[in-house]
Amino acid sequence: MQTIGAVIFEGFEMLDYFGPLEMFAMHREHFKIVAVGETGHAVASSGGPAVVPDARFDEGDTYDVLLVPGGKGTREEVENAAMLDWLQQASAKAEVVTSVCTGSALLARAGLLEGRAATTNKLAFDWVREISRTDTVDWKPKARWVKDGKFYTSSGVSAGTDMSLQVIADLLGEAAAEKAAFWAEYEANRDADNDPFAVEE
Repeated sequence: MQTIGAVIFEGFEMLDYFGPLEMFAMHREHFKIVAVGETGHAVASSGGPAVVPDARFDEGDTYDVLLVPGGKGTREEVENAAMLDWLQQASAKAEVVTSVCTGSALLARAGLLEGRAATTNKLAFDWVREISRTDTVDWKPKARWVKDGKFYTSSGVSAGTDMSLQVIADLLGEAAAEKAAFWAEYEANRDADNDPFAVEE
């Protein structure tokens, strides 16, 4: 059983969060999902519905897999020292660290993508690249997701679901990823380089 620490904050994008978690939840015998927030209070998503965290940052729990969603709330969270500090500490202990959409801006601002390849939402690509405050990240403008070591970063919104299937394949085997997509009746894009939404340079 591996524990997934799924981070929430005000204004997180719903599909960034629940798309990947739905895939992981198809294998409940292997994954336990924990919603983690800065406080114990309910947090509203970008679409309105709120999530109550199961755990707080200051509890210091260890997670095998981290999921960092994006959304309009990242514009505030990139300046939140509590978020960035927690990401540094939790990532150091995690086997896998993932981000969806502008969640990669949080990883970059926490210094976790130094010297790594990564991607993000193409419509927010320039903002993420600028806000990361580093020129050592190799930002990929054409990628559905990017894997570099234990870090998986994905493009906009729905791309996180495809990325999560790659994580499942890497942790449990290709058959497990195929089963998750089939059970969800989801037509997956399993090619990380197949990015139909990339913005032409």
